[in-house]
Amino acid sequence: MIKQNIKIDADHSAIWLVFSKDQLLQYSDQQGYLKSTWGELAFAHAYQEQIVRVGFYQEQACYLIDMGNELVEEVNLNPVTMRSMLMQVDDAFFGIAARAWQVALFMRTHRFCGQCGCNMQQIDWEMAMHCSRCHHRCYPRISPCIIVAIKNNDKLLLAQGKAHQSRQMYSTLAGFVESGETLEEAVHREVFEEVGVKVTNLRYFGSQPWPFPHSLMVGFLADYDGGDIVADGVEILDAKWFKFDELPVIPPMLSIAGKLIQHTINEIQQAQTTT
Repeated sequence: MIKQNIKIDADHSAIWLVFSKDQLLQYSDQQGYLKSTWGELAFAHAYQEQIVRVGFYQEQACYLIDMGNELVEEVNLNPVTMRSMLMQVDDAFFGIAARAWQVALFMRTHRFCGQCGCNMQQIDWEMAMHCSRCHHRCYPRISPCIIVAIKNNDKLLLAQGKAHQSRQMYSTLAGFVESGETLEEAVHREVFEEVGVKVTNLRYFGSQPWPFPHSLMVGFLADYDGGDIVADGVEILDAKWFKFDELPVIPPMLSIAGKLIQHTINEIQQAQTTT
């Protein structure tokens, strides 16, 4: 899927994921992805040898161009954050954009060997950086995280973290998987550490690449098994049981958190109609 050493003709039309700092460029009068011919992207031609194909969207090739900290002063282009892009495109394209950002971040942060400090070279047959001195090789980092929706009869356990405080948003619990830990063990540990309750009937829901900066969110559904809610006060400022039809501000359906919440609501409603 990822391909390097791309040769591009001037009239080649494609979707371009052009990063300037940590933002994507898009046309000023058109939200979403930037579709153009290579010849029309004169400001990026100095990066031609660094183009990476990161996938296909609606049969169009998608190419990454990372301009690092260079600012692009084009009147018809605007930079947008990845979170803004999430709200503008569908899941399929956001997955490609997430891959592009993670590849760009990998190449930016692995210019020097973490083992001996020498310059790293990009491998041309796979996405990796290699040190010719000590032969240390690195691949793009992926950080697995669990995220779980917890149900207790007709209620959901939702929590507010520091990042959600300004928007008064509540969401599902989530956390990074630790070394030597299974995904299931991570769910039980994170839930107990953050809010002091135990869960049961754990089942896999789905996953979503989450490029902030390089996470893979692995979603689960679970049922309450015991304990009183006690927010840890560090990562979680508040946590409560909310009746499924009396929810606070929650994440949009574009995120896996929003999908988990909606799926749990559907489960509760279906159970009520069958009793």
